[in-house]
Amino acid sequence: MDRLATNLPPSIAFAELPPTAERGPLRLEYQWLNPERVGAPLAIFLHEGLGSIALWKDWPQTLCDRLGFRGLVYSRPGYGRSTPREHDVKWPVDFMHRQAHDVLPAFLDALEIDPAERARMWLIGHSDGGSIALLYAAAFPKTLGGVIVVAPHVIVEQKSVDAIAEAKVAYEASGFREKLARYHDDVDSAFYGWNDIWLDADFRLWDITGVLASIECPLLALQGYDDEYGTMAQIDLIQQHVAHAQLTKLTGCGHSPHRQAGALLNDEIAEFINAP
Repeated sequence: MDRLATNLPPSIAFAELPPTAERGPLRLEYQWLNPERVGAPLAIFLHEGLGSIALWKDWPQTLCDRLGFRGLVYSRPGYGRSTPREHDVKWPVDFMHRQAHDVLPAFLDALEIDPAERARMWLIGHSDGGSIALLYAAAFPKTLGGVIVVAPHVIVEQKSVDAIAEAKVAYEASGFREKLARYHDDVDSAFYGWNDIWLDADFRLWDITGVLASIECPLLALQGYDDEYGTMAQIDLIQQHVAHAQLTKLTGCGHSPHRQAGALLNDEIAEFINAP
């Protein structure tokens, strides 16, 4: 049995995704939040590049409680208790596109989330998860209630590459690996899947700004001034391509506002969603 699976919370379940021409079958762990709120809007949370259900901790629950929403959190392939990445397989440069265009829709199909519910659901993504949310919104512009992205990436900045290179040193030379292993059955799958592709020379040209203009739903992008993985250029570029996007720039916050200033972040999101 998987190391983490020996102590599964009762609310954790698994979805089986059938194989496609580009990938094999996948098993994704997921958790419903406030499932008793039948008829309430649904928020789907997309985690960061080293995240998982467990690493979100209680922030998705507190935000859903604040909004009166149902919530759905899941661990992408390679993370948490979901199907790990084969160690000799590197994520492709378009790995976030594949998550947005293939894996997320297949996951929604597996949970029988129908078109009417998808049309009013909100995607809430952090970091890589924010980029995936933007790509989904661009690909399926008629099927979302709105998108919230926190510290998203739309281009590759040198600052990001430098911080990710430093993370590799910490992972291999300090206690970072042991800390991260609390949240992933296969911690090397999670870390090197993320780290290797972001440090790949071919990934330097990754740029999703060209598809952002297709986004039609409400969009809020938030970034901390002290973000160690990116600059305000990331969300400024979003607004340049999506005229109706709203930006919030947070003082005293780094890359993870939901951990560093959760109450403030919830206030900003609730104000945006509840605006007339």
